Amino acid sequence: MSEFKRGTMDTTEQEKTFHGFLKFAGYGLLGALVFLFFLGLLRG
Repeated sequence: MSEFKRGTMDTTEQEKTFHGFLKFAGYGLLGALVFLFFLGLLRG
């Protein structure tokens, strides 16, 4: 087994996954806000 060296791991895939998750969460939040806005217009 090789010796552990801090800071040498390639995290490119993890970063891409994390940024994709943030984008998905952002669009989900935006969609929820738009939905609530239109719901408020229809009921108000």
